[in-house]
Amino acid sequence: MISYLKGIVVHIDEKEVILENSGIGYRIFVSEATAAALLPKGEQRQLFTYMNVKEDDISLYGFCTHSELQLFHKLITVSGVGPKGGLNLLSHLSPNELITAILTEDVKSLCKVPGVGKKMAQRLILELKDKFSLEDTDVATFMDTTPSEDTSAISPKFEALEALVALGYSRSEAIKALEKIYIDTMSTQQLLKAALKQLAF
Repeated sequence: MISYLKGIVVHIDEKEVILENSGIGYRIFVSEATAAALLPKGEQRQLFTYMNVKEDDISLYGFCTHSELQLFHKLITVSGVGPKGGLNLLSHLSPNELITAILTEDVKSLCKVPGVGKKMAQRLILELKDKFSLEDTDVATFMDTTPSEDTSAISPKFEALEALVALGYSRSEAIKALEKIYIDTMSTQQLLKAALKQLAF
């Protein structure tokens, strides 16, 4: 088992890199985000790796951080999601966006990933939701107020979030927009107006 590789990046494209170590070139499949992080070529880089062994093939999958590798391990435990499917998810959603979508049962955001239909999105949520917590995302920091049964206790940011969801935006999209413009003194209307401007870009 190869836990990580360190070497010179001699080839890179959006789906794979070749890392040279001690005169040997290792072909490693990567997400688009990882490929971008490895630029430019010619630099020494380290990748945490997963080795996929099949009867007729041995493949390496690489990740810039160990936490991303751990997320990949969880993704490929889901029925129907193989290593390439896991990379596809990580190519189109950041780890934070992916975990947030699963925790908030945001089928819409998951379905934006090419090749992921409604059934697959629901399966990802069903099989992985209990394996994550809000502490794994930025949501815990943003949504630091839990609404009580008394509606007067609901925070403006929670009201703005629910309003954006009611308008058709996914929870992931709404949280991301609100994070960018949130100021503690803003009212619900101010938050909603600013978030809608942010989402219009």
